[in-house]
Amino acid sequence: MAQLKTVTRSSKLGPEERALAIETLKTKELDILVVGGGIVGTGAALDAVTRGLSVGMVEARDWSSGTSSRSSKLVHGGIRYLEQLDFRLVREALTERGLLLQRIAPHLVKPVRFLYPLTKPVFERVYIGAGMLLYDIFSYTGGRPPGVPHHRHLSKRQLLRAAPSLANDAFIGGITYYDAQVDDARYVASLARTSSFYGAHVASRVRVEGFLKVGQRVVGVTAHDLETGERFEIKARQVVNATGVWTDDTQSMVGERGQFKVRASKGVHLVVPRDRFQSTLGLLLRTEKSVLFVIPWGRHWLIGTTDTDWHLDKAHPAATAADIDYILEHVNKVLAVKLTRDDVEGVFAGLRPLLAGESEQTSKLSREHVVAHSVPGLVVVAGGKWTTYRIMAKDAIDAAASALDGKVPASTTQDIALLGAEGYQAAWNKRAKIARAFGVHKVRIEHLLNRYGVLTDELLDLIRERPELLDPLPGADDYIGAEVVYAATHEGALHLEDVLARRTRISIEAWDRGVSAAPVAGALMGEALGWAQERIDNEVGNYLKRVAAELESQVQPDDESADRVRLGAPDIIAAS
Repeated sequence: MAQLKTVTRSSKLGPEERALAIETLKTKELDILVVGGGIVGTGAALDAVTRGLSVGMVEARDWSSGTSSRSSKLVHGGIRYLEQLDFRLVREALTERGLLLQRIAPHLVKPVRFLYPLTKPVFERVYIGAGMLLYDIFSYTGGRPPGVPHHRHLSKRQLLRAAPSLANDAFIGGITYYDAQVDDARYVASLARTSSFYGAHVASRVRVEGFLKVGQRVVGVTAHDLETGERFEIKARQVVNATGVWTDDTQSMVGERGQFKVRASKGVHLVVPRDRFQSTLGLLLRTEKSVLFVIPWGRHWLIGTTDTDWHLDKAHPAATAADIDYILEHVNKVLAVKLTRDDVEGVFAGLRPLLAGESEQTSKLSREHVVAHSVPGLVVVAGGKWTTYRIMAKDAIDAAASALDGKVPASTTQDIALLGAEGYQAAWNKRAKIARAFGVHKVRIEHLLNRYGVLTDELLDLIRERPELLDPLPGADDYIGAEVVYAATHEGALHLEDVLARRTRISIEAWDRGVSAAPVAGALMGEALGWAQERIDNEVGNYLKRVAAELESQVQPDDESADRVRLGAPDIIAAS
C-alpha cells in the first residue's frame, strides 16, 4: 500500500519525476504506451491510467508544443457545424463544454459571450435564431445544465451599446450566445500532470524513432531521450498513436500505409490589446472562406483564424504578411476605427489535423475523428477538435483495451477533475482575503487562481519563502517570477521556451514577445534546475533567435519564404 501511495500521490511533474518515469519506461512492459503529448495524447493517458492500466506517454518536444497550444482557445459546440447539419458533433461538443466548465476544469475553462451580427432583416434573424435555439437545446442534453446562459436577441441600439466600436452601418442587430474559452497550453500541461498524479509514466522530450515488432504485431517503440541522448526501448502491449498532424509520419515508421490520411490546415491568429476597440462581446464574423472570431482574452483580443493548406515544416508553422493582412482586412470591415499592423502585439500559427480526402478544401474537411487498429498492437486516433478531446481519448483507449486480455473497466474521465479544480470555488471566494495577506491587488490572486486553481497555494508557499518571486516579469506584468520557478519544478518545463511560450503566454501577449522577460526568466529557471551560466545564456539566446525569426517570417509574402526564415532560428538542441 505504501508503494501505491508513492506512485499515485505526487502532484509534481519536475525533473525527478521525469527521470523516474523514464526508468520505468525502460524496465517495465506497459499495458498502454501513448505516443504524442498534445490534448488527445494526454487525454488518452489519463483515460487509460484511471481505468487501472499501466500507462506510459512520451512526447518528442514539450507538452502541447504543436497544434494543441495554437488553437483559437475556444471550448465550443461549433455553430457552423449546425449549418452543415452535423448535429451529433455539435451535441457531443456541447456536452463536453458543460463538463469542462463545471466539473473537469472550472479554474481553466470560462464562459465567454459572443455576438452573431445580422445584416439582413427578418429572415436572417429567424434563421439564425432558430439555430441558436437548437444550440441551446443541445447544450441541455448532456444530463446536466449547460453552465452558460441561453442566447438573446439584440436590436441595433442594444448592439452598439454593447459594442460601441463597431461601425454604425455594419449591422442591423445581432444575437448573442455563450461558449467557453481556455488557455489551451496550460490545460494540456495540467492534463499531463494529472495523468502522472494518477500513476502514468510521462516524459516530454522523448522522441519515438521506430516501432518494435514481433512478426506483424507492434510490441513497443524505440525512443530517444533528447535531454540526455540515451536511446532505449519501451515495451507495451498496445501503442496509441496520437500525434495529430504528424500521424502520417508516425505511421510510416511501422512500414504500413495508414488507413486514412491527415492533412494540415494552417490557422493564424492575431493578438491585439483590449483597449484598441471597445466591446463587451466577442464577435463571430462570416468570411467567404470560413468564420472569423474576435475573442476577449484577458487584457487582449484574439482575432482569427485563417484556413489554408500547409505542406512545409510541421513543428514551426509560420504566419505570413498575407495571413495577417487577410485577418485585419476582414475585421476592419466592421470596426469604426480600423486596426493596423502597429496594433498587433502577437501572432501565432497552428495546424489543424484534418481527415483528408484527395482534393477537398481544408475548411470543408471533417472535424470528426477516427480510431483504427491500423496493425495489430497499434491504435491510431486522428482528426477531431480540441473540445471533444476526451471522447477521442476514450474511443482510442476503448479500442486498445479491446485487444488486452481480461475485462478493462470503462472510462471514468467524465468524473475526473484536473489537479487544481477540486475546491476552486471556495478558493475563489477567499481571493480578497488572500490578496490582503500578501499585500497585493485582488486581480493578482484572481490571475493565479484562474491558472492554477487551488494549487495557487503552492505558488504562495514559494512567495512566502522568497518574497521577490512576487515581482512581475519585465515587459509581461501579468506574470510573476514564482510562475517561472513553479513551471520548472512542478509543471514539466525543461527549457525557457516552454515557460515563455506555453506555461505562460508571454511570447504572444507581450509587445516585445518576451525579449525583456527572457533573461530574468532564464535566471530563475536556471536556479531552480541547477543550470550553469552557459546553459542559461544558451537558453536565452535560443529564445531571442526564435522571436527574431518569427517576426521576420511575419513580413514575408508567402508560406515558402516565411517557412525558410522561421527555420533559420535553431531548434532546441538535442543531446548527442
